[in-house]
Amino acid sequence: MSAEDKNFFNHPGVDAKGILRATINNIKNILGDKRLEGASTITQQVAKNFLLTNEVSLKRKIKEAILAFRIEKAYSKKRILELYLNQIYLGQGTYGVAAASLEYFDKSIKDLEYEEAALLAALPKAPSRYNPIKDAKEAKFRRDLVLKNLNQNGFIDDNQYLLLKKKEIKIKRRKIEIVNEANSYTEEVRRIIKDKYGFEKLYTQGLSIKSPLDIKFQIEAVKALRNGIEAYDRRHGWRGPITNKYQDSNWKKKLTDFEIDKTLNWEKAEIKNINENYLILSTEKNKNIEIKKSNIGWILKNKSIFDVFDNGDFVFIKKNKSRWDIKQYPKVNGGIVALDPFTGEVKALVGGFSYLSSEFNRVTQAKRQPGSAFKPFVYAAAIENGLSPNSIILDAPFIAQQGIGLKDWKPENYGKKFYGPSTLRKGIEYSRNLMTVRIAKNLGVDKILNLSRELEIYDEIPELLSVSLGSVETSLINLTSGYATFVNGGKKIKPILINRIQDRRGKTIFTPKVVECKGCDRYTENKGEEGFPQIKLNSEQVISEQTAYQITSILKGVITRGTGKKLRDLNVPIAGKTGTTNDNFDAWFIGYNSNLVVGVYIGFDNPKTLGKYETGSKAALPIFKNFIKGVLYLDEFEEFDVPNGIFFAPINYNTGKQTDFDDKNFILEAFKQKDINSLDNKQLISNYNYDKLIKFRQFY
Repeated sequence: MSAEDKNFFNHPGVDAKGILRATINNIKNILGDKRLEGASTITQQVAKNFLLTNEVSLKRKIKEAILAFRIEKAYSKKRILELYLNQIYLGQGTYGVAAASLEYFDKSIKDLEYEEAALLAALPKAPSRYNPIKDAKEAKFRRDLVLKNLNQNGFIDDNQYLLLKKKEIKIKRRKIEIVNEANSYTEEVRRIIKDKYGFEKLYTQGLSIKSPLDIKFQIEAVKALRNGIEAYDRRHGWRGPITNKYQDSNWKKKLTDFEIDKTLNWEKAEIKNINENYLILSTEKNKNIEIKKSNIGWILKNKSIFDVFDNGDFVFIKKNKSRWDIKQYPKVNGGIVALDPFTGEVKALVGGFSYLSSEFNRVTQAKRQPGSAFKPFVYAAAIENGLSPNSIILDAPFIAQQGIGLKDWKPENYGKKFYGPSTLRKGIEYSRNLMTVRIAKNLGVDKILNLSRELEIYDEIPELLSVSLGSVETSLINLTSGYATFVNGGKKIKPILINRIQDRRGKTIFTPKVVECKGCDRYTENKGEEGFPQIKLNSEQVISEQTAYQITSILKGVITRGTGKKLRDLNVPIAGKTGTTNDNFDAWFIGYNSNLVVGVYIGFDNPKTLGKYETGSKAALPIFKNFIKGVLYLDEFEEFDVPNGIFFAPINYNTGKQTDFDDKNFILEAFKQKDINSLDNKQLISNYNYDKLIKFRQFY
């Protein structure tokens, strides 16, 4: 008030004395060719900043005065002052004294020293000119004027004024920690906002954006993806050093051009000496690094160390606790995404091995064939249309004519074997192609296409039988979102990377319409259950709860007995499905527990085979495993919810026929009400203990 409007608590919105004083002073300023001074009160500034433009005209000043009188009638003086302090621009991109206090002093307003508060009060007059970061001398001059005003207005005495005036300006800027591991995520958020609001609003309107990103999840996702990609790369051998200073005249440029993402913590090192049992390397900081032969077995592969390395070779190295390892920049790439199956909130998203080397996002932008990872949707459509988990499907050669002049289509199982009549459950658990095609043929491709469109796995999809084997390209985030349907009771979700967007004044301009609060708009004294507001998820029901659970039960079997059995040793409730395309071009694994869905993809950006044995189980699944071991050990695992209308009965796993609990091949199969008529009702189990909370040991 001393700096901007000393009569604030006495005037009615416009200060007549201030206007008269400014008019007299401005006559002198005009004659002396000096800058004119204003006479706007704090109330007038609130009116201008909230309701008017910055136009300099008599018309605007009249509007400003009228609005100031109205604001004074509507609000108390303290409320008007609060509005002013919370929205004025104070430089460095800060609006309001709370933001400025953090920016300049890294402390809350209540912790400010008197001279620090005076500096903030000095800034509204000309935030750029008196910016203490850019010009400390000008800032101190203006701050001292504010202190003088405080003294003249009786807020501080002469001794306090002289003492405070001597104090130098000490800036302590707020440290904003930027998590570089989240670059893929933040760039995707930037793209979404730019498409939604445009370039100007994104970069000039001071938007505040909140995302559901979980930093722990994100860092673990980066670590798991990189470890998986490096493991694949090591399996396929050493491709040689970055360069050699004695053999390449252009070696300095090659080293300089090869930028490394700092989150990798790799260093460039020169091989100085080669011994039969170790290498001696040198970096800028460390001139004597020893790497033992036993640590580079993946490089040598029974070759002599002298045949593989030369003095002057430059390689990447990384310190792993007490030892150093040689690294190789991989050519293969991939992505990982983790999301909440009920809300769609994306907890982690990593679009590639290194954001620095490629901003292309392999979670949202890459379109690849999902292969067998699409099969659960084929089987979901089948179960939704009358089949049950123990239905018998023929696993035998299948031939389809493709048209005149085209070869017949002859799909094959992995391993090129046939297994005869098998249960529908086995078809997913062992990823049988021929069974899947027969189901699609008998069911009708249109039902599968409709389901995939409803779940937005595909935008455009041809009516071909090969679609059932995942031959049509989709993105990892679309496929992973589709799997969420099996966890949340058959509902469609959309992935959410933005929870809220606010403008610079704190007004919320966007929130995703995921949930609805029924009763939040009214007050009730009814203390009964119906008297409280109810939270409802706004999700479309795509398949029944029972079908969703039956698919989850089968995908749990994928982990227990099928292609995902490398996860069995975790001993927690997990469901999932591997995916491998023709000639092993792409490897997938989509897995989930009761509150998290995770999708992993591995492949070359320019499609080519990953290698003969590089399936989803070998290349992608270990990434999922390492990720959940890193993030879920803090949680209590719960079994998947069993919906009403599901009954369990002992079934022989091989024949699909009802059996008893003494049968060594029995499993408890999940059935709908309509499927149990042919079973012995004495053997049915409802309300099975699957719906009870089960606690599992933490990972260590």
